[in-house]
Parts: sequence; structure tokens; C-alpha cells
Amino acid sequence: MKVSYDWIKEYVNVNLDPEKVAEILTNTGLEVEGTEEYESVKGGLEGVIIGEVLNVRKHPNADNLSLTEVNLGNGKTVPVVCGAPNVKAGQKVPVATVGTILYDDDKAIKIKKSKIRGEVSEGMICAEDELGLGTSHDGIMVLDNKATAGTPASAYFNIKKETVYEIGLTPNRIDGASHFGVARDLAAYLNQFEKKQAQLPSVDLFKVDNNNLIIPVQIENTEACPRYTGLTMTNIKVAPSPDWLQNRLKSIGLTPINNVVDITNFVLHETGQPLHAFDADKISGKKVIVKTLKKGSKFVTLDGEERMLSENDLMICNEQEGMCIAGVFGGIDSGVSETTRSIFLESARFDPVFIRKTSRRHLLNTDASFRFERGADPEMTLYALKRAALLIKEITGAQISSPIQDEYPVPFTPVVLTLYFKNIDRLIGNIIPEEKIVHILKSLDFEIVEETDIYLSLKVPLYRVDVTREADVIEEILRIYGYNQVVTGQQSNISINYFEKPDKEKVVNQISDLLSSNGFFEIMSNSLTKSSYYEKNTAFDEKLSVKLFNPLSQDLNVMRQSLLFGGLEAIIYNINRKRRNLKLFEFGTCYRIKNKEKATDSTRNFKEEQKLAILVSGNAEDGSWNQNERKADFYYLKGIVGRILQRTGINDQNIFTSGETSEIFSEALKYSINGKELGWLGTISKATLDQLEIKQPVFFAEFSLNTIINNIKNSVIQYKPLPKYPEVKRDLSLLLDKNVNFDQIRDLAFKTEKRLLKKVKIFDLYEGDKISNDKKSYAVNFTIQDTEKTLTDKQIDKIMRNLIQVYTSKLGAEIR
Repeated sequence: MKVSYDWIKEYVNVNLDPEKVAEILTNTGLEVEGTEEYESVKGGLEGVIIGEVLNVRKHPNADNLSLTEVNLGNGKTVPVVCGAPNVKAGQKVPVATVGTILYDDDKAIKIKKSKIRGEVSEGMICAEDELGLGTSHDGIMVLDNKATAGTPASAYFNIKKETVYEIGLTPNRIDGASHFGVARDLAAYLNQFEKKQAQLPSVDLFKVDNNNLIIPVQIENTEACPRYTGLTMTNIKVAPSPDWLQNRLKSIGLTPINNVVDITNFVLHETGQPLHAFDADKISGKKVIVKTLKKGSKFVTLDGEERMLSENDLMICNEQEGMCIAGVFGGIDSGVSETTRSIFLESARFDPVFIRKTSRRHLLNTDASFRFERGADPEMTLYALKRAALLIKEITGAQISSPIQDEYPVPFTPVVLTLYFKNIDRLIGNIIPEEKIVHILKSLDFEIVEETDIYLSLKVPLYRVDVTREADVIEEILRIYGYNQVVTGQQSNISINYFEKPDKEKVVNQISDLLSSNGFFEIMSNSLTKSSYYEKNTAFDEKLSVKLFNPLSQDLNVMRQSLLFGGLEAIIYNINRKRRNLKLFEFGTCYRIKNKEKATDSTRNFKEEQKLAILVSGNAEDGSWNQNERKADFYYLKGIVGRILQRTGINDQNIFTSGETSEIFSEALKYSINGKELGWLGTISKATLDQLEIKQPVFFAEFSLNTIINNIKNSVIQYKPLPKYPEVKRDLSLLLDKNVNFDQIRDLAFKTEKRLLKKVKIFDLYEGDKISNDKKSYAVNFTIQDTEKTLTDKQIDKIMRNLIQVYTSKLGAEIR
């Protein structure tokens, strides 16, 4: 949310440095995430001076150019070559001096001393479009003759410069979603040191001019709309807003539309109360009805989209049809246009739950819905209506043509809480004087109903919808008192907890350290993702996706089943920014429905599983003067996975791998341990990459973190001394059927020789025209060692004979 410091200062008398104000707001709970400088004209007209044209003569070398001499004040005159046909001696004009930067949209143009057709020019006499003050380029801008040469153009044109804060508003602090709300917090903090109070402009001058247009209001659904106020205005002249109003809106990133709409937006950002203006001539039956329509009713919104309504969508209707989705979005036919001459102005308080569900249902997120769905102040509706009416009257010349229609059947009652002083001391840890506590609470508009030595009885202001408990009030006191004033004691009380081993966090850190030391970067992707990822990929069962009832958008409508697509989104994001060599990993939770045949409205039918994902693409290692670059491939990723399993202490003799394919992978290995799936690694298929428009190969591994940790429990890491006796290596060349894989060779070897065989590895694989098409040749190395004595040739030969025998009998191998 953007707020302007100059705008804030209209409600509280403060003249602090903008950085200091940002610090105060952050410390009081309205975190300033960034600041920027707004200028009503880009560049602020820095370097542009009001000049007086002293004389004009024809350029000797160009028919359409003139040579001018311009007085810039303080006795300084400069020659300027000008191409405008309307330049004359005696004119007061804006001059961009040498060094000035002007802007053509985002393009910066620096004014330099130059020669134009052989004549020196030290600046430029400007047209209004060149300064950003208008669109005309018919000639130079001729100013009032009373202008003084030497005056900065920024002062002459009253160019606004102000600091704008970007506030990260938390969902509970809707009271801060306006300039007055921010000013109110700032005043409450400063009131500890000097008398300060935030004040809205008076609306005492509000009065009804006539009763020429009475439009009554009827609320049929008082649960969804507990308060609705409105009035009519006639003789409106819709036109562009005055500069001050346009600048206010532009400073916070809004685009001015017309004076009526701009005033409703201004009051919204001033008070936090959304308003809506209807063209009164388009209200059939001259009556406003607040109700829901039948399920399936069609309604066209301002964006031109036809929407199917739910029976729970609250609508603002006339006697014939809906005019607006209440608190969310207006209709295409009822809004203010250039031909509007009378309006019905609405200010209401809608139920947050109704608005939130409607907003999510139609995927409409507006400034109004943002505030209504968090809880607007019911007492602000009347003030905001009067404030907007007075501004419309002042700016458009309109008349207020009806009394205020205020339908408020059941007024809101403030929450009453009891606050015990002892609980303040206990929760904060500091003893705050009671008189200071009372002073802070009054600054925050809490009403003291009763005060004793033990407790305070308080009425919570209605705009503080988040304050419902004693602890909430204590938090309010603390944020104004200052978190930084809480003194940390010398004593620290801790409880000793039992942690189940292995410690999950320790395992995660071990794996993270290993991967980061090998050049990997950790990513964190959203656990919400697109359902289309799973609908278009048969490797996932789309029916097992956990769907959201009210998604923020169709891109975030299901919980992820896998970390794959979040990782691929990170890959394409980086590739699009010229980072093609990527090594990424992520720890994250994945979600799915356990049994798709059963109802999904119970959390018992949902399963959460923590997983580890690893992705590599591009170069695994960059080249340098002493080494060649290495492309990432399947075997590089397999080696990384092997290191992880080795680091966590899982015995690789218990791991079984099998070659697999799926729509996700063009080639893959499935890892299992003790009969349970551990994970997958492989090369992502082209079809999957095409979903995200990725053009380069990506290699992906995903393992169950829960399964890794459970098997660490069963793996005891013990110290072993270095062996005293030498190891022996022997090789075999095996001609085998193509369907035999290395895992079978390795597992069979360890089953045959359990005590002395230490390692089995492949060092060559051949498939080609020198052997049959249904065969492949493995060259396998065996490491044999006895930790208690030196092996004899007889023992070694016996082991190798046994291996040859089992390979020929079990796998049909031919020894080459």
C-alpha cells in the first residue's frame, strides 16, 4: 500500500524527516518496506529556468531556425537556436539550460552546448510537451509577462515533490489502510512526547440544497449489509479533476479518470471507506435495493466481462436489475460517464465474509474489496459520504438534492474488555507506569469505562476489528510504547526438551551444506500452484490434487503434489534473465488426497509429505584456464544424489534402483529402500519442459525427506579404523542381455560374497556392431579386502570363480 508523506501531514501536524517517520511507522507495526520520490513532472524541471527573450534574428544558414538571445536572470544571457515559429522578443519562456535532463516518456534527453548549422546554442526554449506539462507542440510555451527571469520553472509551475512510502500492511491492520489511519498511528506515537492528534477535515458545512431527487434505500439482506448510506446530487459537470486532486492520486500510483470518480478514490484513500457513485438517471424505478439475486443470474461488470452470479453474491440493484457487485466491482451500465448529470452516492458497511467469498469466487481484487473483506469502520460511512459530497459540490458545482438515506437497523456495539495491569507487566516484561498506559490507550481512541488500581475497563474503537482480547490491547500498548524500550533481563529461563533422533533440522542442514558447497542455491516456491500442471500430465492423478474453495487466482488454485513445477518456474525465470547455468534445490511440503473415492472435506483424507528436490540445467561446472566446462547431465545428478545418501549415512546396499519412464521423465531411475519408494531422478521430458517453454535440458531429482530420515534411524554410523591389510581389485568383462542392469550385477555380487567384497563399480559399458543387438558388455571392477589378514591368491580366485558361476547361472552371462 502506498501512502504520501505530504498527504499524511494534512491530518497531523508533523515536520519530521521522512526517514524518521518511516522508522516510527515501522516500529509501530506499519512496516515501511520502501520509499520513493514522487514528482508531478518527471525530473522535477530541474535546470529549467524562466528566461526573457531579448532579441530574435533569422538563422543565416537555415530558413526555419531563429537565433535568440535569452536573459536567464542575474545578468546572465545565453544564445539559443530556436525552431519555433512563435518566438518573439520580449517573451517570457521556459529555458532548459545546459546539463538539464528532459524526459520523453522513459527516454532521457540531456541538453548540451552545441552548434546548430554553425551557430552556438546553449540551451533550449521549450514547448509544453517537452517539459511534460501538456501535449501541445505547436510552438514554444509563452508565459505571463509578469514572470521573473531567473525563476526556477519548478517554483513557477508549482511542481510537487514528495516522499511516498510503500507499507507492507498485515491482514489484521485494516485500520491503517488509509492516509488518516497512518496519521492516527503516527500521532499516537508522537503524543507520548508532545500533544498530537490526527484530525480529519470538518464536514460541518454539509447541508442539503434541495429535495429534487429522492432515491430511497431498502436492505433485504441485513446480515450481508448491516449499514447503507446514500444521497443524490444534481447539476454535476463531469470533467477532468483539478491538478491538486490528480497529483494526490498519481502520487500513490492511481490514474485520474474524472472529477467524480477521482473524489471517491481520494476519499477512499483518505479515510479507508470505499464509496461508489451511480448515474442516477440509470437507476430504474428510482430506488436502490441491497439484496442477492438468483443463482445463475448474469451480470456484466465494468471490465466488460459477463459473470454468473451465486445466490450468495450481494448486489446493489434498482427495481429491475443489478447495478453493482456490492463492495467489489461496479456494473458496466450504471457508472459515471461524461454525460452524467446526477448521481446517487453510496457509502456502506458490508459483511467481510460475504465480500471475501464473492471476491474470490469472481477473482476480483479491488481497493474496495480489500478493505471491506477485512472489516471497514461502520462509523466512517457517514463522514466519508459527507466529505465526498462536499468535494463534489466544490469541484463540480453540483447540488445535494436529497437528505442522507441511512439504513442502520442494528448499530454496532464496541467490544468491552478488562485489562489487568499485572498482565501488562507479565507479558511485556517491563513495568510501564499506569498513567502512561492510560495516556497511550486514549491516544489510540480506547474509551476508559472504569479505572482502578488493579484493572481498566475499556471500550475498543469500532475501527479496530482486530482487538478482541486482553492480549491484543497489551500489544497495542507495546507497539506505541516501543518494542525497543523493552529491556532484556540478565536471566534466561529455558526448558529442556527431548528431541527425537535423528534431528530433522540437523539432517536438513547437513544436506543443505553439502549441496551449497557444491554450488547449489536453495529456492523456496509457493505451495499453491496451477491445477493445469497436473491436468496435462498423466504422471500425476489430477483427482488427488487438494483444491482451494476460494482461490486467489486460477494460477494458485491447488496445493502442489510435487516440487517439480515450482522448480521449473524458477528455472525459466532465471533463463529469461540470462542465467542459464542453474543448480537449485528445495525442501518443501507436498499435498495430496489419500483416497479420491472418499469425501475430501475432512483433513483426515489429506496427506502432507516433506520432500527434497534438486534441479540442474546448463553447465554443472564452468570452464576456466585449467579445466573445460562440464555440461549437467543425468550422471552428474546421480552422483550428487549418491553423495547425499552417503552423507546421511544410509547404507547403499539397502537401496534398490530401477530404470523407469513416465510422462515427466524421458529417462529415470526409481530409488527404493527396504521395499519403500525413496525417490526419483531423471531427465525431464520435452513435453513437460514445453509446458513452461523451457528450451534447454533439465535434470530433476525428488526424494521423500520423511523416508530418508526414517532410514537414518535404522542406519548406525560407527567409527572404523583404517584397514591394516591391502585391498585387491579384480575385473570381469560380462556379455549380458540388454534388459540386465548394473543394480542386478551389484546386488548379486554382494549376496554371493558378503564378508570380503567391499565395492562393485562399472568402468565401461559397450553396445555396438561388434556384439549382438540384444546384448551389452559390462566391464566391472570388484574390490576385495580382509580387515584381519592379507588375502591369498587362493581366496581371491575362489571369490572370482563364485562370482563367475553366479553370473552365468543367474544372468546368463558370457565371460569375455
